[in-house]
Amino acid sequence: MDNQIAVKKFGLSANTIKYIAIIAMLIDHIAWAFVNTNSMLGQIMHIIGRTTAPIMCFFIAEGYYKTSNLKKYIGRLAIFSVISYFAFTFEHTGHFLTVYNFGVILTLMLGLIALAVCKDNKIPLYAKIITVVFLCFVSTMGDWPIFGVLYILAFGLNHSNFKKQILWFSIISVAMVSLASLMDIHSWYWNLFQLGVFLAVPILYFYNGQRGKGGKFNKWVFYIFYPLHLIILGLFKYYI
Repeated sequence: MDNQIAVKKFGLSANTIKYIAIIAMLIDHIAWAFVNTNSMLGQIMHIIGRTTAPIMCFFIAEGYYKTSNLKKYIGRLAIFSVISYFAFTFEHTGHFLTVYNFGVILTLMLGLIALAVCKDNKIPLYAKIITVVFLCFVSTMGDWPIFGVLYILAFGLNHSNFKKQILWFSIISVAMVSLASLMDIHSWYWNLFQLGVFLAVPILYFYNGQRGKGGKFNKWVFYIFYPLHLIILGLFKYYI
């Protein structure tokens, strides 16, 4: 696979940026669980939290170009999307088996599949479009539906061209915020925290193209932390 992204001597490694995203996600999820969204504190915490999804989508796209085994990569995401279903449902309802949501890992997996399909020159254009639309539909069963898939396509199809990546990311983000505001027209201003996704841009700008230290440990941190922190939040929310 193509891997032409420039390696900078200085900047932030992939692992460092992912830890920033994990901290932002934790702040965001604490806010959803315990802080009124329509408060100043809630808005600030959610603005910070909006940086996580774009960063994770960016590195899913990066992973497509760097993985040595795409099928295993997709399989790993599939396994943790199932695990995350129980964690995400528990955090939101206090029960493990209530039909609720598979969380963001499902959306990341679907975005990766969409990117792989779009990069396959053997698949005709009409089939690619139908597949992407279908995958976006399925993503409504996860967190960051549709837009997470589109983010991965924006980053992946414009790999190694940061300006184009951010251009398409910005177009998708403006559409997302506009749609969210239209769906809640009477209190649209409380959806403006979604603009926090643009905080990811300067962070990604300093990506140096290197994985960073930590080896296999860092490879598994997000996969494990995501369902684990949801279960802990659920315990505090409903039982402690």
